[in-house]
Amino acid sequence: MAAVAMCGMAVLTPGLASAASARPETQLGESGWTASSNTNSAAADAPQNAIGGTSGTRFSSDADQAPGMWWDVNMGSQQTFTEVELNAGGNTGDYAHGFDVEVSNDGTKWTPVYFASGSSSPETANFSSQTAQYIRILLTASSSTNWWSMTSFTVYNNPPATTTGSAPATGGSLGSNVYVFTPSESVSSILSTLNTISNAQVSNQFGSQRYEILFQPGTYGTSSDPLVFTVGFYESIAGLGQNPSDVVINGAINSYNQCSGTTCNATDNFWRSISNLTINVTGMTGCFNDTDVWAVSQDAPLRDVEVEGGNLTLLDYCNGSPDYASGGFIANSRFTGGVVTNGSQQQFFVRDTSIDSWSNGVWNQVFCGDPGAPAQSFSSDSGDSGGTEPYTTLSSCPVSEDEPYLYTNSSGSYSVFVPSLQTKSSGPTWSSSSNAPGTSLAFSTFYVVNSSSTIAQINAALAAGDNLLFTPGVYSYSSTINVTKANTKIIGLGFATLIPTAGNITMKVSDVPGVNISGLIFDAGPTQSSALLQLGVEGSTASNAANPVTVDDVNFRVGGEETGTAATAFVDNSNNSIIDDVWAWRADHGSGAGSWTGDPSVTGLVVNGNNVEANGLAIEHFQQYETIWNGQGGTDLFFQNENPYEVPSQSAWMSSATQDGYPAFYIPSSVTSFTGYGMGSYSYFDQGVAIENAMAFQAPDTSGVKFNDILTVFLNGSGGIESVINGTGAAVDASFGGPSDVVSYG
Repeated sequence: MAAVAMCGMAVLTPGLASAASARPETQLGESGWTASSNTNSAAADAPQNAIGGTSGTRFSSDADQAPGMWWDVNMGSQQTFTEVELNAGGNTGDYAHGFDVEVSNDGTKWTPVYFASGSSSPETANFSSQTAQYIRILLTASSSTNWWSMTSFTVYNNPPATTTGSAPATGGSLGSNVYVFTPSESVSSILSTLNTISNAQVSNQFGSQRYEILFQPGTYGTSSDPLVFTVGFYESIAGLGQNPSDVVINGAINSYNQCSGTTCNATDNFWRSISNLTINVTGMTGCFNDTDVWAVSQDAPLRDVEVEGGNLTLLDYCNGSPDYASGGFIANSRFTGGVVTNGSQQQFFVRDTSIDSWSNGVWNQVFCGDPGAPAQSFSSDSGDSGGTEPYTTLSSCPVSEDEPYLYTNSSGSYSVFVPSLQTKSSGPTWSSSSNAPGTSLAFSTFYVVNSSSTIAQINAALAAGDNLLFTPGVYSYSSTINVTKANTKIIGLGFATLIPTAGNITMKVSDVPGVNISGLIFDAGPTQSSALLQLGVEGSTASNAANPVTVDDVNFRVGGEETGTAATAFVDNSNNSIIDDVWAWRADHGSGAGSWTGDPSVTGLVVNGNNVEANGLAIEHFQQYETIWNGQGGTDLFFQNENPYEVPSQSAWMSSATQDGYPAFYIPSSVTSFTGYGMGSYSYFDQGVAIENAMAFQAPDTSGVKFNDILTVFLNGSGGIESVINGTGAAVDASFGGPSDVVSYG
């Protein structure tokens, strides 16, 4: 990404490819390389002509440039590289006017690592180090006056500098942004601290402050003196018992609407959480009598929580209107003696949770392994006036593994509990009389990352086999965090946030089992990164079924808090991995947001691993294929998406010369097995231009690829979505807002 000065401010523009980059040290030899394309090129303009730089020859499309045209090269074996150069030679204007660089190890699973708008030849693309056998150039823009030509295509490698050092000391202080309360403290004293934090954080959506609020085992508050407090942005509330029943809050932990005048909603109530404690609801009177209020949207999970003695509402219905909410995620929890009020929550995902009563649905409510959940009822008119409730209910979850958490052991010291892998699970793994199955890790096995930690120290700790615990804060690094050891646990407290500053991949995990990453925010930085998080190696045959890599309660942001750019937010190459509550968001408001060239990013998630399961997945506003699922045997339980808002014209948003827009969830023809449940995509094209998306979901028509309970909705704006999947399902637009439901496909 290049920062272009305009009217006194820096504006990110999508990858202005040029020849200005410094030449890397090594050009790769091209002997044995073979090229191909999907163009109808004459023999004299064959794809192979771009290889070897033979004078007087070229590859040419022999037709005007159009989105979806591609040229690729098979380098014969895996190569490591950091740059490619496209040279149109003397063919003025035949440079790629817009293109992606994609890589693959088998020629079928393609991952975007760079994107650009061209302006001249030669065009140079620099990116984080890649190891792959195939490189593909995919056109993303059209030209009615120029063919696409290359007289040469060259590949370079400039190995990044590496540093080594001794591993730093483990354990230590959790820092000043972690507050630990004990039962001996008075309610008034605790509330004084909590209210000071909350008053600052309730409106601090894009601030840099981060907080972890911990409660030592015991009981807090009474019916006559309850502990009732509000949670704002970047506040993580957790008990320090090994079991959620070890910490009891007699009171309520609340998250309310944000209001502008009398317009009140919870649609921006992100980045807050409650885990590992019991709420005995008391002290709530009036409109919210006997009710805990958790009016939230994405990345605001409830995990390992018991709510007893009252109700839980997922919307705030007591101040203003329209009280919209757009969540959400609950896992491994228990609700007894009350009703869970869904209310206006457009969609919600609940896993392995015991439910007494659930009030209603709106568009897409998905339950997986939840005793007491509503019965399956999704139908062709779910969510429509007079239609059935939009419930997708599975009796058990195929695979799940809850995230590690900090607790106080019997000696009064910190340990980290690692829950066991569950298969065909139903209900919480714990009860008041029994702990969840799993193992404990000594706190001394964790390197505690704070503001003074360097990337060299972090990587030295990882190389030594240490785990990582990030204290609350915002961390910027110019080099990649390299996770190379099996079973490494990486925990973020207080929504710790990681930012790459030099176009680096923020974190890479080797092809090893048992790694867990939880509680982090990955923000894009000012220079285009190929990815923010990359798991494993594409094409690996290793099976991690008994010890999967897991990613829990993780958010990827392109824009919002930091103006940034990334080709792909999250690349998952790890077989059998579990994605549990992940939200990838190209910001629709905040820093850099609001224009097509602001916070540019191609794709939110690419899954190349086989037998990957995603539970509670949200991918929003990315500019091309928002989710690409290349792996075999995948499962997605719940998917929520909004198309990008600020598409300036239909010609700027075409996946091919004939297909309008990009599907939110794309499965290529090479995939023969996949199952999806409860998946929705919504449109709000806000530029006053009638933008159309041909389909929300695109997948091969084969018996092994199945979708259940999928839908589209027109939220507002212009244009709409023409079909739900592969041309099937009614269009949604201003005349029919939906939902348009497809009960079964495939």
